Amino acid sequence: MRMKSVFLVFAKDWLEIRRNWQVLTPLVVIPLMFALLLPFAAIGPTLALPSQASSVGLLRLLTALPVQVKEEIAGMSGVQSIIYMVSIYLFAPVFLIIPIMASSVIASDSFAGEKERKTIEALLATPLSDAELLLGKMLVSFLPAFAVTAAAFTLYSAVVDLLTANSFGGRLLLPNADWIALVFCLAPALAFADIGLTVLISARTKGVREAQQISALLLIPLLAGVLGQASGSVTLQLSSILILATLLLILDIAVFVASIRVFGRDRILARI
Repeated sequence: MRMKSVFLVFAKDWLEIRRNWQVLTPLVVIPLMFALLLPFAAIGPTLALPSQASSVGLLRLLTALPVQVKEEIAGMSGVQSIIYMVSIYLFAPVFLIIPIMASSVIASDSFAGEKERKTIEALLATPLSDAELLLGKMLVSFLPAFAVTAAAFTLYSAVVDLLTANSFGGRLLLPNADWIALVFCLAPALAFADIGLTVLISARTKGVREAQQISALLLIPLLAGVLGQASGSVTLQLSSILILATLLLILDIAVFVASIRVFGRDRILARI
């Protein structure tokens, strides 16, 4: 595989994306909404609660928490415990959704958009190998999605620390080891697997909307994980995050190899 050819595909697609506000808008707006609205919506009302009300809410939430999380909040006040649980524990899986949602529009457009713009024939007729073509298409979705996820995490950490500094005596809650592993190991591995499947779906569908509708189904397992974290049945902590990231890395390789084998540019040209 020639990386120069891969980045030629990346550069071509990125130039088109930069001129398309319909793609760039969700790429920027979705992470900003997560990074700004979540901490203000969760932490602000909690800080305004009376101590008795926060204690009642705390007792209800504690019943669903894993033992390790209960140990982490032991000794905290009611307000501190709720803030810690919501901003550090409950919202962690939400940041796995950001790269998926940010990249889905680009990945869905990868081949389906080429068909709508009548440029797919010229692209498939190039001397690029299937692996170079697919990897270039995946990277143009993956790199911007990872960049905005890292930026959203940085902004979210700053907002959380700003809102909680007084309540925790100047202690900074973020970043911590769990979140760093989540954002920089698990989220990229999950996003690449999702992008690989979405790009392959895009190659097999007729238009961008159809590709987006089908690829949206890939969010269902992730949403189930978010609900599992909220209920206490799933715990995203450093050891489990690293194990999941390793398994997903193996899945990424398998998805990419499978995508090359079933891509079939000849069949795509025949259908066109």
